[in-house]
Amino acid sequence: MPSTPSELREHVTNALSRIEALESVYETITVTQLVSVRARTHGSTIAIDVFDRGERATYSEMDRRSNSYAHALRGFGVRKGDRVGVMLPNRIEFPILWFALAKLGAVMVPIYLYTPREVEYIFSDTQAKFAVVDETAWPVFSAMDPWPEDLAKERVIVVGQPSATATTLDDLLKNVDDSPIDENVRPDDLLNIQSTSGTTGFPKGVMLTHDYWAIVSYVLSNLSPYKRYLCWSPFHNVYGQWLLLTSYQKGGTLYLASEMDSSRLIGWIKTYRIECCTLPGLIAEAAADVPRWLRQVAQTQRCWSAETVRRFREEFGVRGLNYFGMTEIGCATYPEIEEMDESGSVGIRSPFRELRLVNDDGTPTPVGEVGELWVRGRGILKGYWNRPRANAECFEGEWFKTGDLLRSDEHGFYWFVGRKKDVIRRLDENIAAREVEAIVCEIPAIADVAAVPVRDDKKGEEIKIYVELKEGVRRDDLLVERILDHARARLAVFKVPRYIAFSPALPRTVSSNKVLKRELMDVSDPIAGAYDSEQKRWR
Repeated sequence: MPSTPSELREHVTNALSRIEALESVYETITVTQLVSVRARTHGSTIAIDVFDRGERATYSEMDRRSNSYAHALRGFGVRKGDRVGVMLPNRIEFPILWFALAKLGAVMVPIYLYTPREVEYIFSDTQAKFAVVDETAWPVFSAMDPWPEDLAKERVIVVGQPSATATTLDDLLKNVDDSPIDENVRPDDLLNIQSTSGTTGFPKGVMLTHDYWAIVSYVLSNLSPYKRYLCWSPFHNVYGQWLLLTSYQKGGTLYLASEMDSSRLIGWIKTYRIECCTLPGLIAEAAADVPRWLRQVAQTQRCWSAETVRRFREEFGVRGLNYFGMTEIGCATYPEIEEMDESGSVGIRSPFRELRLVNDDGTPTPVGEVGELWVRGRGILKGYWNRPRANAECFEGEWFKTGDLLRSDEHGFYWFVGRKKDVIRRLDENIAAREVEAIVCEIPAIADVAAVPVRDDKKGEEIKIYVELKEGVRRDDLLVERILDHARARLAVFKVPRYIAFSPALPRTVSSNKVLKRELMDVSDPIAGAYDSEQKRWR
């Protein structure tokens, strides 16, 4: 860190000048234009390499193939503004399809391999008129009941093995040319409806424009000179899409793993000479076991502690970049000042972002105290799809209320403190506690449920539920496996609780009768006396 306050002020002044310079020279661009421009400037460079599957494409090939996809989709009936549900794993067709939809002015609704109930909810909520489904996702997709009202079964495309009831992507691409697409796509046109969990319990669709994606990737690409990126998360996740466009801004290569495998992560970094990626907390904290060649890799990981950042710098010469970002706003803070890396700060305000910390009563939070972060600026979400109430609650004029708690100092540095939202973060997935509670409460013998996070070294947080049984029901009458079977049938696997504990009566507030989760979490050993569904035993 700078040794004196005056030196720190000078660093901040210079950093803000650089941020203002980035803002002033930015040229508005759509994702459509970015894809076409890179095909001209870096045509023969590998744009993406899905190495586990042996699939790769140059910038020229990505442009031409996405043109072909766009012509095929237009012939299938897709028009500007149409929502298209996409259920694909990490395979090269996924980013090509995304670019094709961008060129048509259509809207991608990426959907993970959830349960049929969750898939139906997202299709119905977004009123998606078309679907592109991988062969591996077909069993879940076809099991939707009821079927989404806006999705005609003849408007479903299968990627992979043919289905008796759907058109295949290969069939659509026959005899289709790769000429440029003629469509008037503007920066404020919608490109994604990205599902994210919130306090309402079920996913909300975040409306993201071309300008959002261009701004986020421009900001991230100016953090570093790197050109070899690794993405190990599902491409449906906003982070994978951020990284692809960041690489596009730099004319680099994105190495996309077909699925996460922590035992192979270090090998991937070494084999493909990766320069930039996120490093999961478990590996970061086991720094002593990381090979020396890792000093060549730049890491970004918001949840690293100041001690982990310091240790990595000392041991391997690796810079750990902490910043605050979320699906709705992209990057809010920016780790521009390297001397502050080891302070635990997530940085100063990001380009194109204004920040404000606010108390519960709406008044400004004094410097040094904790408040909710509000953000405004160019390219943030347009709002939540079909959620007027959520939009009214989450916006104050142009300010978006993040629901996250931060503190700042007099120089404009920010530190992440915690979340106001009742969300459990397991690996890279945000899980709404209310959704888990609603599903478990469907069991007739259960009176109420409270889902809370439990710290876990491997996954960040695990889900624990406290179960209150109805009067006259004993714990022996309701086997734990019945709860787990019910949850597994209705929730995605990452949402199924790991720990189950029974409580005679959940603690509640006197005035509103709300469950006091803080009391449930304020225990010395959160898993003592709970059933561990992973180890299949009582702890």
